[in-house]
Amino acid sequence: MKVGYVQNAPVFGEKEKNFNQIRELLKGVKADLLVLPELFATGYTFMSEDEARELGETKDGKTAKFLKELSNETGATIVGGFVELDGQNIYNSSLIVSKGGVIDTYRKIHLFNKEKLWFTPGDKPLKVYDINGSKIGVMICFDWIFSEVIRTLALEGAQVIAHPCNLVMPYCQNAMITHCLENRVFDVTANRVGSEKRGEDDFTFTGGSQITSFDGQVLSSAPSNAPYVSVIDIDEKKSENKMINKYNDIFKDRRTEFYKF
Repeated sequence: MKVGYVQNAPVFGEKEKNFNQIRELLKGVKADLLVLPELFATGYTFMSEDEARELGETKDGKTAKFLKELSNETGATIVGGFVELDGQNIYNSSLIVSKGGVIDTYRKIHLFNKEKLWFTPGDKPLKVYDINGSKIGVMICFDWIFSEVIRTLALEGAQVIAHPCNLVMPYCQNAMITHCLENRVFDVTANRVGSEKRGEDDFTFTGGSQITSFDGQVLSSAPSNAPYVSVIDIDEKKSENKMINKYNDIFKDRRTEFYKF
């Protein structure tokens, strides 16, 4: 399976410019799974709910159309972030697009910082998508800090986690090594680069997009300060083996009667 990430440097509010940057980065690229950053087409640093709503779309909007085209051009299932409108609610979501069609959206469960002022917390259950014989789970950025998320996806059978991000803290990339090891899954973390200074906020995004193996190895790592694309081959079926040695199966060895949730 060929999996990859796109690390871009979006300009806030300039969707067409950001679409074009992604197009250029992916020119000639073929893959089975491509992960784009959280909010890759809008930028991140909103200053009001009205602003988030203005840049929002339904799952049939402009960003979905762009990702459908990209899916056809690359042959890939694509997971990428957008602002989703559903009635009066605004979600920080990801589109899951395959073979030129929208399969679903995932809505971020754990909102970070001022996201709580604009977005509604995700209301969909964690789900694993069986796409072309591969089992893909989706989470968004700050979901990573809650180990229950990736554990739930792994227990549901995920082989690969698609993880769009806009990371500003320096912890996630290292944490994903442990998360992948303790669940024996692959992860594709797609982060962005650049800075956004708007209102009271001044964010610098950390880049370092990363593909991590089921055994904790970092298979690909992007620079911290430049747009970047990486596509590599993995054997996603290796994640189905939950044995870490002859005697220990990380799922069968769980002692759930002692855990408090």
